[in-house]
Amino acid sequence: MGIIIDAYSFGRIKIAGNEYTSDVIIYPDRVEASWWRREGHSLVPEDLTEVFLAAPATLVIGTGYHGRMEVPAETLECIRSRGIQVLSVTTKDAVEFLRLRQEDNDVIAALHLTC
Repeated sequence: MGIIIDAYSFGRIKIAGNEYTSDVIIYPDRVEASWWRREGHSLVPEDLTEVFLAAPATLVIGTGYHGRMEVPAETLECIRSRGIQVLSVTTKDAVEFLRLRQEDNDVIAALHLTC
């Protein structure tokens, strides 16, 4: 199926007809609603445990509307060390990228919806 995003605006995302107002991780077959990070506005490897278990080819990280969620170099290295390609951009840019790849079943997206 892949990831189908209908709309995104500050604090809201509509995925396959369902609206979410909390940060999400989008898998090809499901959405993890209310994704919460241990350190709030900084992404650490522990925040991606289930993503690592799913072992996608690509992880798209949406850093928020204004890009304020931090993705430290150590986190990026941890992702890459598992053989996962990573794209870390504003959530708006992440959504645009995902729309182009919506048929790709080997992409997971971790999206911060605000900030």
